[in-house]
Amino acid sequence: MVPDMNPPAAAPDFLVAAGWGGAEIRPLAGDASFRRYFRVVEHDRTAILMDAPPPHEDPRPFINIARWLTGHGFAAPEILHEDLTQGLVLIQDFGDARMRETVDAAPESELRLYEEAIDLIIRLAGHPAADLLKPYGLAEYHREANLLPEWYCPAVGLEVDMDGYRAAWDEVLAPVLTGHTPVTVLRDYHVENIMLIDGSAETLGLLDFQDALAGHPAYDLVSLLQDARRDVPVELETAMLDRYKRITGEGDAFDIAYHVLGAQRNAKIVGIFTRLWKRDGKPRYPGLCPRVWTYLNRDLQHPALKPVADWFEANIPADMRGDPLTIAGSGAGA
Repeated sequence: MVPDMNPPAAAPDFLVAAGWGGAEIRPLAGDASFRRYFRVVEHDRTAILMDAPPPHEDPRPFINIARWLTGHGFAAPEILHEDLTQGLVLIQDFGDARMRETVDAAPESELRLYEEAIDLIIRLAGHPAADLLKPYGLAEYHREANLLPEWYCPAVGLEVDMDGYRAAWDEVLAPVLTGHTPVTVLRDYHVENIMLIDGSAETLGLLDFQDALAGHPAYDLVSLLQDARRDVPVELETAMLDRYKRITGEGDAFDIAYHVLGAQRNAKIVGIFTRLWKRDGKPRYPGLCPRVWTYLNRDLQHPALKPVADWFEANIPADMRGDPLTIAGSGAGA
């Protein structure tokens, strides 16, 4: 499916109202949702136009969380103008220097930038969760984890034990739901959503946080260190997890939460990437699944995940954990 990158029909009038009349509108790469982004250029100033069309998208969570983040000293885009009826939002332009491309182009910067990213979420965890956020509770964890058996398993021809799956997650999630103060969990905190403002690591800019919830501080750490779109070396993951625990004083309970939420998030992502292929016609996403399965299999080795690991052992053979498009094409699940 080729995304439509023509500006929305309402964009010119919206920009006039925003004080950007006559500005050039240039398409930017989209994401896995219905949202689209454009760079607005007028002489020597630029901004980003977010097209979040209702009823598929609602820009209000992004706007509200952006303002909460900036109010607490974090670099989220300033909201320049908004039209909620049209789903159009004009926001501050952080430029093109993403952490992803910076690290890939200059591997010697990897450790320093990951340390900066870890320190940012340590600061974020130092604040109680934003009042406007819903809790990241058991029902949401189940809904997300269920995306794997709901989408991946049928795609590769597997019938699985759904009741056993839910029971296994109930058991391993129990300790994660207690014993911590909820924090603002951005939920998609990784190198493609972290900007180096003005090309500098002194201030890391945050993007794509509209799905934030109030939950466990380990979740964003997992998002960063078990990145679905970039291989994170095990040594780097271990070093950054150790850095987080050393600075915050967290211990074994945090390790358990990290791996439980790692398994839960990776199960969700395998399901989402399969759904993007099967339902939304985006065939590039299944090719990312082998990396996610690598993280998931690693998390399942933690003793705290034994009930879930046993379920996977009984329901999804090792050779059926990979690219669902390739597996389905080979007939391996038939």
